Amino acid sequence: MNTNKNILILTANYGNGHVQVAKTLYQECERLGFKNVTVSNLYQESNPIVSDITQYLYLKSFSIGKQFYRLFYYGVDKIYNKRKFNIYFKMGNKRLDQLIKKHQPDIIINTFPMIVVPEYRRRMGKVIPTFNVMTDFCLHKIWVHEHIDKYYVATDYVKEKLLEIGTHPNNVKITGIPIRRQFEEEMDKDEIYAKYQLSPDRKILLIMAGAHGVLKNVKELCESLVTKEDVQVAVVCGKNTVLKNSLEEIEAVYPNKLKTFGYIERIDELFRVADCMITKPGGITLTEATAIGVPVILYKPVPGQEKENALYFEDKGAAIVVNRHEEILESVSSLLADEQKLNEMKRNIKSLHLSNSSEVILTDIVEQSEIIMNKKQAVRALS
Repeated sequence: MNTNKNILILTANYGNGHVQVAKTLYQECERLGFKNVTVSNLYQESNPIVSDITQYLYLKSFSIGKQFYRLFYYGVDKIYNKRKFNIYFKMGNKRLDQLIKKHQPDIIINTFPMIVVPEYRRRMGKVIPTFNVMTDFCLHKIWVHEHIDKYYVATDYVKEKLLEIGTHPNNVKITGIPIRRQFEEEMDKDEIYAKYQLSPDRKILLIMAGAHGVLKNVKELCESLVTKEDVQVAVVCGKNTVLKNSLEEIEAVYPNKLKTFGYIERIDELFRVADCMITKPGGITLTEATAIGVPVILYKPVPGQEKENALYFEDKGAAIVVNRHEEILESVSSLLADEQKLNEMKRNIKSLHLSNSSEVILTDIVEQSEIIMNKKQAVRALS
């Protein structure tokens, strides 16, 4: 592989997934020996105030603004092709021009649907091989552009959707979504049980609560579950100190049944010992779950990519989707009590995993970029 190429990875901080994939690809570039790799949070660098406001609105859309987000996600297709009315086609253009002039990239990789990148190429007539690494288990047309050379997707379902709207089969590769290498390593579970003070003799429910949470009634759920003899609960609160403090009151009474954590770097360790997990249906978290083989319970997915991801996993028998908080306790309890259903879901979610996605993607991107540039030189020679 030619590791002398200059690579520019572009991302945006709307949800952690896009940035996480960019970081994962950067680390894989380093591992493979690339020396000139730049990661840019393009919108943040281009216009930080607008970026901060839109990120805030994005986060609010997961709570008070669900209908607004539904309208945006499903309605944007109607205005998508009207370039002259769509400011999104121009966002970040000045900063992109600066980055290209400074770093002279041979390859551009997008982990967020930045139409400004292929639009720049269209307007300038400058061919820089450009690739989209898609971060969900569904397709939104905002990723699609005539000047994207190739798409790297999670599943055959996403590939089929791309082909339906006219993308050439050679321009789509099913690779899975890049995740941290630690999720594909082998580990001793006994060491994990000891590290987190969990018992291998009880079923473990992992709740990924996080700063924005997945449930409004986490405390009530924990209060109910700790009374069950064969169940223990591990809750990852992230930066949500209010939630963590409230749960520590229960943990003090039931120290062997409830464990609360703040931010955990090696979250893969808890994935490995969990019998099932309540989480948000983000593309990265779901991919990490496929790597370990942990069944997921997805609560009230937000309309848009979350809902589409959730429906895909539910259809594959790898997830249970719960839309009412009154049903969450019964869903969790019945699943943990059903060994056959748990094992079936573990097999189903594990079957969705594609390993070494980052290496597969980067190897193919380098190969494709050379093909593109060779074609460009051949055209020049003929003219």
